Amino acid sequence: MLHLVALLLRCLPLAMGQYDICKSWVTTDDGPSWEFYACQPKAMRMKDYVTVRVDPAGITCGDPPERFCTHENPYLCSDECDASNPDLAHPPKLMFDTEDEGLATYWQSVTWRRYPEPLLANITLSWNKSIELTDDIVITFEYGRPTIMMLEKSLDNGRTWHPYQYYADDCMEAFSMPARRVRDLSTTSANRVLCTEEYSRWAGSKKEKTVRFEVRDRFAIFAGPDLKNMDNLYTRLESAKGLKDFFTVTDLRMRLLRPALGGTYVQRENLYKYFYAVSNIEVTGRCKCNLHANLCTFKEGSLQCECEHNTTGQDCGKCKKNFRSRSWRAGSYLPLPNGSPNACAAAGSAFGTYERPQRVTTAKTTTAKTTTTPAPTTTTTTSTTSTTSTPLPATTITQPDCECYGHSNRCSYIDFLNVVTCVSCKHNTRGQHCQHCRLGFYRNSSAELDDENVCIECNCNQIGSMHDRCNETGYCECKEGATGPKCDDCLPNYYWRQGCFPNVCDDELLLCQNGGTCYQNQRCICPVGFKGVLCQQSRCEADKKDCDGAPRAHGSLGTILLGALALHLRGWVDL
Repeated sequence: MLHLVALLLRCLPLAMGQYDICKSWVTTDDGPSWEFYACQPKAMRMKDYVTVRVDPAGITCGDPPERFCTHENPYLCSDECDASNPDLAHPPKLMFDTEDEGLATYWQSVTWRRYPEPLLANITLSWNKSIELTDDIVITFEYGRPTIMMLEKSLDNGRTWHPYQYYADDCMEAFSMPARRVRDLSTTSANRVLCTEEYSRWAGSKKEKTVRFEVRDRFAIFAGPDLKNMDNLYTRLESAKGLKDFFTVTDLRMRLLRPALGGTYVQRENLYKYFYAVSNIEVTGRCKCNLHANLCTFKEGSLQCECEHNTTGQDCGKCKKNFRSRSWRAGSYLPLPNGSPNACAAAGSAFGTYERPQRVTTAKTTTAKTTTTPAPTTTTTTSTTSTTSTPLPATTITQPDCECYGHSNRCSYIDFLNVVTCVSCKHNTRGQHCQHCRLGFYRNSSAELDDENVCIECNCNQIGSMHDRCNETGYCECKEGATGPKCDDCLPNYYWRQGCFPNVCDDELLLCQNGGTCYQNQRCICPVGFKGVLCQQSRCEADKKDCDGAPRAHGSLGTILLGALALHLRGWVDL
């Protein structure tokens, strides 16, 4: 119970406060109407809705029954794993169960009885739904943490995978990467994929059980160590290209590459003490609803956003059928504190609002200079003749008091819609009341709505941006690899060449191997006898000899692992 209370208190700053209301019914001078806001569901324990898969087949212990040892008592191998006995079985579901009275229950792999074959296991968590992480991922291992592992993520339900973080007791040896800490990252590298040694070295203590993916430390780069400046975090999530997607996943995969060794080399005479055992996996997050919902429910075996703003779909990712007068857009955290709902709208309605129709009379649309006198009604003893006014068609009326914030003095009354709308908005404005900016312009937050300079041109870089339009804060939509308000800069691990292209190599992550040198981040110049994107492959085809007949040296563990991941790294994007 205390554990749950601590978890709730820890999540409190991220789960409450901002963006928890989607709309409210307000009354203005023009009458009552809905006012809409960007909104999102509260954070929750996502492991309650997860589907888990462990592979390869046969990696879970107990079939056939197997005895195992522990590092504390490596020669007293009296423990047993037996899948046919509920008291001795260790199936994957025990990673997510409730543990009573402090008694740990856990999934366990087979032992490393086939050494020197690698003992490899994958644990895949799937939600069939996009979720946004709001707190650290915490994996609890029994009997020692792995000395080498990877955490990967998918954004497309497991069709493609990207590295999320590397873990090793020696990062350079395992992954040819220098060890780094999340707390040392900066605002421009908060979404960098790194390798850490903090959770892999043998501590010899049962208290050292957890491996973390530090979400809060990355949030703290923008919101401060106590996460009090959430406004700054939300602003950066909206404006920094790729940052919001970095914390979004549909699936997570733990690739366990080498078990705990007990602080020593592998003792081949006692392989029963090497295995993986996971007792708990905590994932805290919220359903991704594109800021169009504040509720998310579990229906028919999967999570589903309860969509507002006339949106629909599992992630509120499209407009309802009759509300497609413009392209769907995700909501925005900006401007603070309520954000922009970017609601879907029906044809003829004001974008982003749902207005209760107000009856417009002829008297309201008639100016002082133009008067209308109804025809008289005469009555005789034999007949009655009456003349009644007919509804006006779409009539353009010139008057000084059109509600157009000074950007037009011409209004049009459209009878069948029962609205008055401004005509020929100037100063790069548009909308029923000239209250919005034209495409390619954005609102000047320091100017009032009636200011001639209320709309500022986006000026998006033609090469780096998707188009010439920008969001409400002037940030353009960048092509892959580009960043900056105008998309005129490149993300880390990209270089500029009439557009941003991913680095083939660099001095921090993608290192040229076997003496190769990196040329302008675009290619590795390989020495004689080696080839490949990172010079990781020998040109020799002989089994144990090189091209000149000399014995071929065996590569280090880092070279071997890098070779296996070379193609993966080549297509990797720093999210």
